[in-house]
Amino acid sequence: MPDYKELYLKLFRASEEAVNRLIAVQQECEELYLSQDEREGAMEPLTPGKARSAEAE
Repeated sequence: MPDYKELYLKLFRASEEAVNRLIAVQQECEELYLSQDEREGAMEPLTPGKARSAEAE
């Protein structure tokens, strides 16, 4: 008979590791974005109007 408690705990631990990894990578990306913003000046988000005009050129 399978040990359901152990199966549940194994799945829970793996889920927790995955969430923690995603959080860590998100924080790394935020730090890279902020450091890039300081080095290269303010970055402007691309607005839909600007995207269309750039494609038309």
